[in-house]
Amino acid sequence: MLLSHLSFTLRLDIWKNKMNKRIVFVPVGGLANRMRSVASAIALAEDTASKIQVKWFCDWALNAPFCKLFQPIAEITEASFLDLLISDRPRKRNFRVPALFQKHMFRSCLYEEEMPKLMKTGFDFRQWAEDGGGYMASCYPFYIYPEGMVNRLFRPLPHITAEVDRRCSAFNGYAIGLHVRRTDNVASIEGSPLELFFDAADKELECHDDLCIYLATDSEEVKTQMRSRYGNRVICGENKADRNSVVGICDGIADMYALSRTAHVYGSFHSSFSELAAEVGNIPLTIVHK
Repeated sequence: MLLSHLSFTLRLDIWKNKMNKRIVFVPVGGLANRMRSVASAIALAEDTASKIQVKWFCDWALNAPFCKLFQPIAEITEASFLDLLISDRPRKRNFRVPALFQKHMFRSCLYEEEMPKLMKTGFDFRQWAEDGGGYMASCYPFYIYPEGMVNRLFRPLPHITAEVDRRCSAFNGYAIGLHVRRTDNVASIEGSPLELFFDAADKELECHDDLCIYLATDSEEVKTQMRSRYGNRVICGENKADRNSVVGICDGIADMYALSRTAHVYGSFHSSFSELAAEVGNIPLTIVHK
């Protein structure tokens, strides 16, 4: 019975995908990567009058359901067990089984490892969408979306917004944001040493006696060093960074939106989180790197 239902579902999906202007999109990566890639995909669908289904998977890079983070977006659904079989990205861990289905279900499939080259060579994503029947997985903002679209789409759940309000209520002067990425991001560690963030904050302090520093970091050591140097000027979340739990990812969203409420973000090299925080707040961004 289960196999019969699966067979019918697959035949129906194949017909829908190939006969309609329809896109199935899988956002990949961490929080900021997913948010920007979703904005790109939905903008592409809107510009081409295409239907789009965004499948949200939990994985090591972001282990939380969408519904636990943001208010609903009509185009986004949580990945089901069936989606794991037919809509997930083909990888070693799933023995590339989804590719067997996808090559029959879709006219064209674009995967994240192809995207940088396609973007660099001027691939016509709009025509690709116009042709219909497409599957795409991406961690990149591959298509230009309107200003303010991220804010329109992504509205944090009320308890996260309340936490952002609580943190930002401590801003009692001129507030800047520092995003110091560490742990597994080697490019950020090597390209944006902590001393350069000290330099940036020191220069701001020379101009603003009432300086407040909102610190977003995945390193407890960085928190300690910043507090040792700047004392009570430093405001940050108290929880240890953890993208493998819903609580930890909610805390990351609170960090992003708190950064967005500062006057200027100083971000880490090779970090989309810094870029998106500045975009959300429509504020200046300086990438700190040597």
